[in-house]
Amino acid sequence: MNETKTIMVVDDDPAILDAVCIMLEFEGYRVYCTPNGAEVLSMQGHLPDLLLLDIWMSGLDGRDICKQLKQNVSTRKLPVVLISASRDIEGSALAAGADDFLAKPFEIDDLLSKIEKNLAA
Repeated sequence: MNETKTIMVVDDDPAILDAVCIMLEFEGYRVYCTPNGAEVLSMQGHLPDLLLLDIWMSGLDGRDICKQLKQNVSTRKLPVVLISASRDIEGSALAAGADDFLAKPFEIDDLLSKIEKNLAA
């Protein structure tokens, strides 16, 4: 199942971005990684199967990106999992319209579980 799924990971922390992307590739996902939140809003054509999006990034805030995606007819069904070190990640994720959330720091198994759950939905 994983081999056909594409995940876009957006985080402006290079260490987290590299670690998550390498781990997801190891699990068999096709992974597109970027530190630039604006790239998400300029996606054209083929969308990823899931978006893993950090909340606090320089430039665009992940919550704002999520809200814009969920308001757009062509991207509203894209599963978005927000990640953050924020203490109120659950409230922020719900307010932004995210499909799920995960608090940093997180265990890899918890991340994989969230991804699998949202890809199956």
